[in-house]
Amino acid sequence: MSAADIPSQVRRRRTFAIISHPDAGKTTLTEKLLLFSGAIQIAGSVKARKASRHATSDWMEIEKQRGISVASSVMQMEYRDCVINLLDTPGHQDFSEDTYRVLTAVDAALMVIDAANGVEPQTRRLLQVCRARNTPILTFVNKMDREVKAPLDLFDEIERELGMAVVPFTWPVGMGRNFAGVMDLREDRMRVFSPGEDRAGGNEEVIDGLANPVLAQRFGIDAEQASGEVELVREAAPGFAEDEFRAGRQTPMFFGSAINNFGVREVLDALVDLAPAPGPRPAIQREVKAEETKLTGVVFKIQANMDPAHRDRIAFVRVASGHFQRGMRLKVVRSGKEMRPNTVVSFLSQRRELLDEAYAGDIIGIPNHGVLQLGDTLTEGESLQFTGLPFFAPEMFRTVEVADPLKTKQLRAGLTQLGEEGAIQVFRPMAASMLLLGAVGQLQFEVVAHRLEHEYGVKARVQPARYNVARWVTCDAADGGERELQRFIDANSHRVAHDAVNAPCVLLEYAGELRAMQENWPKIRFHALREHAGLVFQKQLDG
Repeated sequence: MSAADIPSQVRRRRTFAIISHPDAGKTTLTEKLLLFSGAIQIAGSVKARKASRHATSDWMEIEKQRGISVASSVMQMEYRDCVINLLDTPGHQDFSEDTYRVLTAVDAALMVIDAANGVEPQTRRLLQVCRARNTPILTFVNKMDREVKAPLDLFDEIERELGMAVVPFTWPVGMGRNFAGVMDLREDRMRVFSPGEDRAGGNEEVIDGLANPVLAQRFGIDAEQASGEVELVREAAPGFAEDEFRAGRQTPMFFGSAINNFGVREVLDALVDLAPAPGPRPAIQREVKAEETKLTGVVFKIQANMDPAHRDRIAFVRVASGHFQRGMRLKVVRSGKEMRPNTVVSFLSQRRELLDEAYAGDIIGIPNHGVLQLGDTLTEGESLQFTGLPFFAPEMFRTVEVADPLKTKQLRAGLTQLGEEGAIQVFRPMAASMLLLGAVGQLQFEVVAHRLEHEYGVKARVQPARYNVARWVTCDAADGGERELQRFIDANSHRVAHDAVNAPCVLLEYAGELRAMQENWPKIRFHALREHAGLVFQKQLDG
């Protein structure tokens, strides 16, 4: 394919993440989007934990047991001549780091809101990450066939809580047991609610206009009241403005019931029609345009043991520009090493297919054994470093030791791989041989212990550690640079550890110790966030 074809291929791509608070129905909606695109023929049951079927995107054993998502999944499908890269993210806040990193690799987000609970805490946090990157957001209000908040109250709450203009594209007629369907506000037609099944299909019934007497006869709808509500919404809501949506200041809103297949096709169509194609991405050296002929990409996720039988490690790469072809020469900018990946894959969650080519916006998987790290930039030779892949200072710490001393080597290998993929942060204290685990939430430790036992055959004892505060440390060249930093590390070696990319980190018991240390070492900078390979956010974060 010639370089002239690259722009047309880029325009076909849509890359988005599904985000929500836990239990809003995000994984169910993911299943149904795959179903309606034709990528799968039968949807799994995310709630039937002991059933033979599970959600396509929940492939880990612990996900199947608990009925939750603990790792992001990538799925590629084709719909209406578009190539859609869909990333299902964990809703639980304990896995927010994985979600934040995934959000750096997408061009849009689909926010799922439980109509009974409205805007929940994790929804707000994830939205803040999207807003910081000006990510366009579509909103799907789910579970309308249950007892829910009044639609007008949800409309006001979303605008107020999320601080962005809401533009309803559909509006519910009735709710709970009286849910009759949704009104397409643009076409002035009502799609009648019909509970779906695991398979897509069936005839969709559409009735023109709320004033149609058929609605009152069949559903007992008060046409005058329903029309009044729709008119109120039309007057209160702004008109859809594409530039406002793409700047993350306006969100189109859709209503439905994912588990019943209702409203799913409208969301899928909106993603194709409204979500942007891949655009330029910032690197330290320059802005990289999606239509450039030279390939660039960034590793935003690493997953170990997607195929436990082969102990594999897959690097998930977001293609930022150019045309990827299997076997082409790529440079790992961090190390300067060259690689020629010949077994590159595309994803449908755990299922993989050998990939011959890819374009900007696509997510490709490169099997490797430690060659690639989170945040690595791949190019055809140019020295570039994409920015924005975050690592957060842990808030909880645990020591870990193996129950069987003969399996110490397996423990270290397992923790090294889990640390490389970002499932947990692993620290090597300078003054001790025992590894330290750092996490945002307790559930991360439970998942790591489970994976060590079931994927690496190591039963580990995870015990509380005395630390509660961690900060990465750097020193500007103007303040003495490496020499001053080394002086700090030598003086505090009893509480300094190195992380998975060998970045130094100081571990403390109390926040007061951090304040005292900042006063005693004014040239040292203490960071609550770091980017890949020691590139730390320039803004100093304390406390």
